[in-house]
Amino acid sequence: MAKNKIPKTNALRLLDHHGIRYEARTYEAPDGFLDGVSVAKQVGMDPGEVFKTLVLKGTTGEYYVCVIPVDCELDLKKAARHFCEKKVELIPARQITPVTGYVKGGCSPIGMKKLFKTAIASQAESMEQITVSAGKVGLQVTLPTKALQEIVKAEFADLT
Repeated sequence: MAKNKIPKTNALRLLDHHGIRYEARTYEAPDGFLDGVSVAKQVGMDPGEVFKTLVLKGTTGEYYVCVIPVDCELDLKKAARHFCEKKVELIPARQITPVTGYVKGGCSPIGMKKLFKTAIASQAESMEQITVSAGKVGLQVTLPTKALQEIVKAEFADLT
């Protein structure tokens, strides 16, 4: 990783701790938030290679994490089935920080306050690398897909 003053986030510290190689990329988010497709363009990647992190809550009160391509929409029914819930909903933006420790637009599946059950969209299963938020608005991280799966103990699932 280049040492161009990239801030260390919980996600990057965890990757360092586990010796996982990664590349961090910065982007501009003038209003503090940018949609995922725009982020992909800014970091020079195809939107199908950049994934967003969504946090859900099931009817049982459990929280779940879904990692899907930025150019796709989460199918809540598929997510509920995967997590064996009757129903799941996205948590309100105001709950992102208390639940995950991250802010809206900078939520990484890596290094949350707690290790929640996580599913990565099946589109990523054949990809060597995956790009996700590095835990801060304006910062993305690319790492081996298998490493992300292992560090967050995720399963691949049809989520979109």
